[in-house]
Amino acid sequence: MAHAARPRTLDPDNLKPLESWLAATIGASRVALGPVELLSGGAIGENWRLGARVEGGAHAGTHDWVLRTDAPSGVALSHQKNQEFACLEAAHAAGVTVPDPIAQSDDRDLIGAPFMVTGFASGIAQGRKITRDPEVANFGEALAERLGAELAKIHSVTPPRPQLDFMGPPPDNPARHQVEGLRRHLDTDIEEPHPALEYILAWLEENAPAASAIVLCHSDYRTGNYMVDDGRLTAILDWEFAHWGDRHEDVGWFCAKCWRFGANEREAGGIGSRAAFYRGYDGVSSTPLDPKIVPYWEVMAAARWAIVALLQGERHSSGKEESLELLLTGMMAPEMEFDALMDIAALDGAKDPSRV
Repeated sequence: MAHAARPRTLDPDNLKPLESWLAATIGASRVALGPVELLSGGAIGENWRLGARVEGGAHAGTHDWVLRTDAPSGVALSHQKNQEFACLEAAHAAGVTVPDPIAQSDDRDLIGAPFMVTGFASGIAQGRKITRDPEVANFGEALAERLGAELAKIHSVTPPRPQLDFMGPPPDNPARHQVEGLRRHLDTDIEEPHPALEYILAWLEENAPAASAIVLCHSDYRTGNYMVDDGRLTAILDWEFAHWGDRHEDVGWFCAKCWRFGANEREAGGIGSRAAFYRGYDGVSSTPLDPKIVPYWEVMAAARWAIVALLQGERHSSGKEESLELLLTGMMAPEMEFDALMDIAALDGAKDPSRV
């Protein structure tokens, strides 16, 4: 089956409306853009690197910026761009290492989709490149500790926050709230039955930990969503899933097997040890982590990634957005189901996952 090229939103040959809007928004007398480059990645959205020459105002000078748009069809779990921008601003204000928030717009007439503009961060974000870098043996522990510290800064943002009201009220029990949401997507948005996922969600509901202090969860905090330049962290990326929740959710997601990219011996994101990651977190946070709770959230991570993968596959199979990348992502769900069942078997003290 032939796949049509994915339609793009920004037209590099028609930048005048964007330039005029940017100038008015940031208080500049003139903004000139170029060159423009479509960056790799972006299964949920698109990332464009913009050269920017700004005259007048607080941003006067020459810059590298990134314009991020929504994909032609999105995942139901993700925020709109104005909401993601609000999360980025909150993190930036908390001292988190993120790209500078520049501007955002909901006006589809400007480039064809809502978008936001941020500062550019150098380095690479591809998880497999980072975890397979021969130098990770030298920089991995320090990077894991730094990422733990950055996560603690994110979790310093707590409700109420008027600019984050779109997230809704904090849940009474974050674990059960997340199970309810995942089950809803499984029942209403995914056509094929998935009995293993039904079982996993039932286990997660039955074993949900007691509610803890509610914090801002990045909710996609993992290797692949931060930039690394010569072994040093330059930016935390991708805030489209952020919500109020339990701090251990982000820890479990970062440490889950599915985000180690094959480097399973390095349990913190495929780059370093849990001890280093936890040490970095506890060195900044006023509330230490409870390591006994993290394994539960690793099961949740596998279940959630399985359902997100299925939703990505549905984007392709529904005809909304034909893409080989989306098709292959949808086929990853059985691996996540297996990981979750193995983790449940270990937690329940069973040696054989068939006994779970």
